[in-house]
Amino acid sequence: MYPAELTAPMARELEDRGFTSLKTAQEVEELLDQKEGSVLVVINSVCGCAAANARPAAVMSTQNAKTPDKFVTVFAGVDGEAVNKVREYCLPYPPSSPSMALFKDGKLVHFIERHQIEGRPAQMIADNLKAAFNEYC
Repeated sequence: MYPAELTAPMARELEDRGFTSLKTAQEVEELLDQKEGSVLVVINSVCGCAAANARPAAVMSTQNAKTPDKFVTVFAGVDGEAVNKVREYCLPYPPSSPSMALFKDGKLVHFIERHQIEGRPAQMIADNLKAAFNEYC
């Protein structure tokens, strides 16, 4: 587990732009068990690719004509219970952080793994998300 003083600013990068942080498995279940609507879940991380690529891309993706009904985040190494529950919903994809999952009507419809984030410009990742939003939202 990472200390809150270290991760709080990283979490706020998304929270200050409309993302809701989920902290418990119950919060994840209540949201992802809903059978209507769309949700983007960002599994946040302390790594460099989260700072340089994933979080900026997630924020950029919110500026699209079509967006999910909800933007949420869980933090790997901090919100362990919530992260583990999100990862159950993301199967068959292996655990990966950072990563991003788009759910539509309770089903996983798009997933971006860490290897698709590392070394890619934030704009490219945001464009990937926006294309998924245009298709599913």
